[in-house]
Amino acid sequence: MKLIRLCRAISAAALLLGAVLPPAACAQSADGVTAFENVTVIPMDTERSLPGHTVLVQGDRIIAVGPSASVAVPGGARRVDGRGKYLVPGLAEMHGHVPPPSAPAQNTEDVLFLYLASGITTVRGMLGAPGQLELRRRTAQGELLGPTLYLAGPSFNGNSVNTVDDAVRMVREQRAQGWDLLKIHPGLTRAEYDAMARTAAQEGLRFGGHVPEEVGLMHALRMGQETFDHADGYVEYAAGEDVSLDAAKLDSAVRMTREAGAWVVPTMALWEVLYVTLPLDSLLAYPELRYVSPQSVQAWVNAYNQRRADPQYDAGTARRVIEARQQVLAALHRNGSRILMGTDAPQQFSVPGFSLHREFPRMRAAGMSPYEIIATGTRNVGDYFQRNDAFGTIAVGRRADLLLLDADPLADVANLQRIAGVMARGRWLPADEIRTRLEAIAARHPRP
Repeated sequence: MKLIRLCRAISAAALLLGAVLPPAACAQSADGVTAFENVTVIPMDTERSLPGHTVLVQGDRIIAVGPSASVAVPGGARRVDGRGKYLVPGLAEMHGHVPPPSAPAQNTEDVLFLYLASGITTVRGMLGAPGQLELRRRTAQGELLGPTLYLAGPSFNGNSVNTVDDAVRMVREQRAQGWDLLKIHPGLTRAEYDAMARTAAQEGLRFGGHVPEEVGLMHALRMGQETFDHADGYVEYAAGEDVSLDAAKLDSAVRMTREAGAWVVPTMALWEVLYVTLPLDSLLAYPELRYVSPQSVQAWVNAYNQRRADPQYDAGTARRVIEARQQVLAALHRNGSRILMGTDAPQQFSVPGFSLHREFPRMRAAGMSPYEIIATGTRNVGDYFQRNDAFGTIAVGRRADLLLLDADPLADVANLQRIAGVMARGRWLPADEIRTRLEAIAARHPRP
C-alpha cells in the first residue's frame, strides 16, 4: 500500500511536470490494471500520433503512457490488444440533456448508454430538474452506467424570473443545491440578467446558454457569460434585415468573444432541422432512429411539419439564416475563438451520441481539420472543466475516459464511428458489449 501511495504521488508530480511515463515500479505494483498494448495513442495535447505505445489504467486514472517496450504490464492485468488501433480521449457532449427523475428508469439508462456507445464519456446537461443531482451522483459512483455528468440547474427564463430579487434568489439557491452551472434561456430583462451575472460571480458559479433579446450578445460577453450555446446572439447582432452579415460587426463580435475567453457550442445540425432546411425524408432515413421510440419520432415529424406549414415560415429566409450561422462558425474558428462540441441531444432527430457525427460535416465546412474538430470534444472540454477534474487528453493522472478506434480519426473524423471499445472512468466496454446493449435498446422500440 505504501508503494502504491508513493506511485500515485510520483504520478501526480509527473503530471505537473508534463511527464508521460512514470517509473516502471509503479506499473509493476498496481492491482486491477487495464493495459492498452501496442496501440497508436493520439494524446490530443498537440496534433501528433504515438504508435507502438501502451497505456495503463488503474481505477479511474491513467497511470502510465509510453512506448510498449518501456511500460511494464503487471501480471493479472486486463490486456486490450491495440495493434492496428487508435486510442483517443473520450468525447464530450457539451450541450446535452438527461432525463428528469420523473422519466422511466429504463429510458434514463438507455439515454445514458447511447451517449457512451458513441464514445461520449462526459455530458454537460443543460436543463436541470429537481432531484436530478442524484443521477449525477449515481453515475459518478458507478451505480448507473453512464458518462460523467456536469449539470446546469433549472433555467433562468421569463417565467422563472420576474424580478431582480428572483434572479438573485435563484442563483443562491442553485449554488446551495450544488448545481455545476446556471442555464440562461430567453425572456430575462437586462436588469434581471445583470443581477444574475453579478450574483453568479460572487457565488463562483459559471453560466451559459442563450442570449436574452433585451441583453444582446455584446453585453452578455461583458457580463461574463461563459458559453454561448447554439452560437446564440451572433447572427442577431451582426445580420441586417435580409440576414446578410455585416463583416465589421461580425469581426467585432468574434474579437470580443476571444478577448472575453468565452466558449461557443454551435449545435449546427440541429438548427438545420429547426429551420426546416433538411428534407424530412433524409431525416427519417437516419439509422439511429431505431434507438428512439416511434412515438418520439412521430412527435418530431409533427413538429417539423408544423414549422413548415406556419404562415410566417419562409424557406429562403431560413436558408439564409443557416448560411449566416455557418459563416459565424467559420469566423469564430478562423480567429481562434474557443469552440466546444455539442448537439443538444436528445432533441428533434438528434439521437444521443450519434448526433455528434451529424455535426462534424458542418465543422469541416467551417474550415476545421479533423484534429481541430476532435479537440472541441476532448482537450477543449478538459480546459473548460480544469477546475473540476483533469481529463480530455491522454496523460498520466488524467481521468480514464478513452475511445479505442479501428481507424485513424486524424485522417478522417468519420473514423470516430469505428469504435472498438469505450472506457468511462476506468470502466471498459468492448465493442461486442456495446452492440449487444444497443440491440436491446432497439428491441424496446419496435417499428410499426
